[in-house]
Amino acid sequence: MNIENAISSSVLLVVKELYGQDVPATMVQLQKTRSNFEGNLTLVVFPFLKLSKKNPEQTAQEIGEALVKKCSAVSSFNVVKGFLNLVVGKDAWLSLLNDINADEKFGEKKVSDDSPLVMIEYSSPNTNKPLHLGHVRNNLLGWSLAQIMQANGYKVVKTNIVNDRGIHICKSMLAWLKWGNGITPEQAGKKGDHLIGDFYVALTNITEPNASNSKLNTCKRACQKRLLPRRLKPKRLSLRRHMPCW
Repeated sequence: MNIENAISSSVLLVVKELYGQDVPATMVQLQKTRSNFEGNLTLVVFPFLKLSKKNPEQTAQEIGEALVKKCSAVSSFNVVKGFLNLVVGKDAWLSLLNDINADEKFGEKKVSDDSPLVMIEYSSPNTNKPLHLGHVRNNLLGWSLAQIMQANGYKVVKTNIVNDRGIHICKSMLAWLKWGNGITPEQAGKKGDHLIGDFYVALTNITEPNASNSKLNTCKRACQKRLLPRRLKPKRLSLRRHMPCW
């Protein structure tokens, strides 16, 4: 049940019965009742004054009394000058809630060829660190947002960027080259992301704010060199390719 449509249709019938004329639906102006007045919807009665040939209060009173008798959605009313405040009855609310409950797709918009396209990127974890509960939260939020956007009529493309390039990879590579002694996840008896994370943390610990500027600058320069593929020697290029796969 659409409450506003039901009341609007009843207003057209009531006006014809009271004043003997058909009026266009555009004359029926319903708006949400202000919070300081009793009611749910307010009918503006000024457009009907030429038909009633009465003042706003009398016209609103006549229409309100007729609506209570003719429209099941209206339980009571009150008049404030040229505004007829209507109270929606409990049965109308229950009917509306039942309709909503029966429609599994209530409120959703169908995606069409003309729907706007959006891309939602989420998760994209650092490949040098183990996954944790925060990544689960990120996945749930990203997936939920994608579903909400799709339910609102958007074409949604979900994507996950494999973030295996950047300073974080270079830090792990540099630490492994300095202190790894060629160790692999199999030799360490660890998951690949755990082993890489250990080296990432090892190098990060010496680049904390309390580290000397010389150590920090040296580390930065070494990492920046490893960001440039043309500067990678075959051994380091092989490591760059294999480390994200660990």
